[in-house]
Amino acid sequence: MDDVLAWLLQADVAVRFQARRDLLGEEDPELQARIEHEGDGAALLAARGPSGHWGRGFYQPKWTSSHYTLLELKNMRLRRDQPAAGETVAMILRDHKGRDGGVNPADSIAVSDACVTGMTLGYATYFGATEDDLVSVVDYVLGQRLPDGGFNCQLDRSGARHSSVHTTVSMIEGITEYERWGYRHRLDELLAARATAVEFLLLHRLFRSERTGEPIRLEFTRLHHPARWYFDVLRGLDALADAGVPRDPRMDDALAVLVSRRRSDGRWTSSTYAGATHLPPPGRAPSPWATLIARRVLEAYPYDAVPA
Repeated sequence: MDDVLAWLLQADVAVRFQARRDLLGEEDPELQARIEHEGDGAALLAARGPSGHWGRGFYQPKWTSSHYTLLELKNMRLRRDQPAAGETVAMILRDHKGRDGGVNPADSIAVSDACVTGMTLGYATYFGATEDDLVSVVDYVLGQRLPDGGFNCQLDRSGARHSSVHTTVSMIEGITEYERWGYRHRLDELLAARATAVEFLLLHRLFRSERTGEPIRLEFTRLHHPARWYFDVLRGLDALADAGVPRDPRMDDALAVLVSRRRSDGRWTSSTYAGATHLPPPGRAPSPWATLIARRVLEAYPYDAVPA
């Protein structure tokens, strides 16, 4: 066992669970069950208020809200049948759907948000939402695809004509969870939409402008954890790997960025986005989460940098 893997196996219990599963091929339900009682997972669950929400409700304040806390707990792989998470998901799907059937984080805005809806589809299916509660969400998602194959949360607000990598990766992740847990409503259409969304990302080599070939934003080439709603190459590659997308040479630019970010000790660092959080930011120290995700991406898509 190499030193980095040994280090991951001494990290937070959620990291340990996924390192064993993804890097050693060892399923450990007992270790997964400990996530709600130990470390970061327990801290997030303890922050849930008597109303059944985190923060001040579904979407406020940003990172301490129910939405982003549930997203983080899903990504930690808290056990699926954890009651508190399931109860809050049911509340969100009951109270926060827009008239268009999607998920609407702001009562002051008439239309739902496609990016938020994609993320919600992911954690709602992970935490066992009923198929009936998801029918309108799926119908909304399928109505949001743009002609270029991807998604953009500005479509209903300002008539966006080009997809956003942020919204597109959120939809890919949400559809992957929907498929994984056996939901059936319009599944074939969702998988077709995911295929065109994947092609949209690959056409852009994940982070490059189709027109100029330059990075769309330099921030996309930096690694972040938690990713929240934002796109970066680590999140994009991990979403493609999780969806079972075969290796494609158009991934190479993003993989080169990922490998270039690896420290000499074999670990990766990550940045965080500004705002209050339930968990303290990692600072400049190597990030177990970024390292775990990078390692599993490179397990799925091996990449050897070409010497200069």
